[in-house]
Amino acid sequence: MHDHINGDTGLEISDDKGRLDVPLIHQFLSQEAYWCLGIPLSTVQRSINHSLCVGGYLAGQQVAFARVITDHATFGYLSDVFVLPAHRGQGHGKALIQAILAHPALQGLRRISLATSDAHALYSGFGFQAPARPATLMERYQPDIYQRDHDIA
Repeated sequence: MHDHINGDTGLEISDDKGRLDVPLIHQFLSQEAYWCLGIPLSTVQRSINHSLCVGGYLAGQQVAFARVITDHATFGYLSDVFVLPAHRGQGHGKALIQAILAHPALQGLRRISLATSDAHALYSGFGFQAPARPATLMERYQPDIYQRDHDIA
């Protein structure tokens, strides 16, 4: 994929990590994203380094982001999807998800998972649904890890 423009929204979508505005991504995730408030910049940078990332751009400025943690063979976990508030309601989130799911590195995966508290309608439009066998899933969940008084870098 490298760069392409979504014809419906005009959003330029790129998987070039060199274009990512890491301070912008960190600011949104650490201050506005309910799932990772307080996340340190070093943790955001490591997550970008080890994930397939897609940025969404308007007039060269980043307005959206998503990443997939993946082995590029069997599994992917869609994470940190956002569109800046001033650019919501214009189809950019759908364009971003559509582009990332069409990415060549993610074709043929047996499972792509995600977690959301409020965007079920968005993701169900792309075939995501509640786990068919939730009893088989387990997690080690530490929702307050970024608020703890210790260095996690």
